[in-house]
Parts: sequence; C-alpha cells; structure tokens
Amino acid sequence: MDFLLRLLDFVLHLDKHLSSLVQSYGLWTYLILFVIIFLETGLVVTPFLPGDSLLFAAGTFAAAKALNALWLFIVLSAAAILGDTVNYWIGHFIGPRVFHQEKSRFFKKEHLDRTHRFYEKYGAETIIIARFVPIIRTFAPFVAGVGRMSYWKFISYNVIGGIGWVALFVFGGYFFGNIPFIKRNFGLVIIAIIIVSTIPAVVEFYRHSRASRRQTKP
Repeated sequence: MDFLLRLLDFVLHLDKHLSSLVQSYGLWTYLILFVIIFLETGLVVTPFLPGDSLLFAAGTFAAAKALNALWLFIVLSAAAILGDTVNYWIGHFIGPRVFHQEKSRFFKKEHLDRTHRFYEKYGAETIIIARFVPIIRTFAPFVAGVGRMSYWKFISYNVIGGIGWVALFVFGGYFFGNIPFIKRNFGLVIIAIIIVSTIPAVVEFYRHSRASRRQTKP
C-alpha cells in the first residue's frame, strides 16, 4: 500500500519530481527517462510506471528550456521502440515453453494458436493503437511475441506507433503544457490524460462483455 501511495504521489506531482531530477542529475535525466519508458513498455511486470503523463510532463520542461525537445523525442522514441522489441522477444521465447503442455489448466495451446491468428489478421493496427492505452501497450507486444506475429510486420508498426506516441505527448506538453491554466492544475491534467487514454480499453471491454452476454442468452 505504501508503494502504491508513493507511486500515486509521483504520478500526480510529476512536474515537481521531474524538476528535482533535472536539478539533481542534469543531462543524466535523459537516461533516467529512457529507462522508465523502456521498462514501462518492455516488461509485462511494470505496466504501472508512468507513460503518457511522463512524456507530457517532459515536454513541458522542454518548453521551459530545462530539457531539449528534440533530444527528448529521439531518446524516448528509441526507448519506446526498444522496449516493445524486447517485450516481443520475451513473449516469443517464453510462449512455446508456457504453452507446450496440451492439457495445462491456464495456458492452453489453442489460446496460443488463436492469438497467432488474431495478430496475423489485426496485429499491425493493434500494435499502433495499443501505444495510446495504458497497461494494454505493455502487454500487446508480449502477446504478439507469444502469438508468433511476423517480426518484420511487428517492428514496422512498432516504429510507427512508438514515434507517434512519443511525438504526440512530448510535443503536446511542449506546446500546451506551459499554458497558465494547465500549469496551475497540472495534477488534474495528468489525471485527465490517464482517464482519456483508458477510455478505448473500457469501451472495448464493455463491447466484449455485452457481446458475450448476448451469446450466452438462450
């Protein structure tokens, strides 16, 4: 619980914490941000790390000349692309070992086959769209790897999605983050970003649940 409270405080006061990072570490801040974005996208066990909100906050500091917007864009795009790539290969190598047991209660081979078919048909769009949805963007490349989605298809859309995601939020923060209203209500803006970015997942969950209920009705 204490960890969650500290994490919540960090996310809601990103401006203050990022300011401390810049003052304390200078150019090393780019490396710290790289590591956070890499972990948020590269490991399925760290989806709780800030993504959209961190990019936006970094953009606001670039507008204030505390960081360089172009370097942020390059460094964090690389982190996002490399993170998804590592996540893909983790899923690629772990998948066969996890699903090799035909009668496994939780990891069934037919689930792997279904995932493969889904990603071969819809995977490209999923990789791009998932970039903009917290939690889901952490699991999408892993599942793509488990499902043995074509790597060249994956990497091409990984690059497009990673660059687009970083550009949208970094430059969004750069151009809008220092508007007086946003600066005064930065915590609320971060909450709004998180809520808006989760809407697609909520809508899709609702649609899936509704479709499942219809199928189960006599």
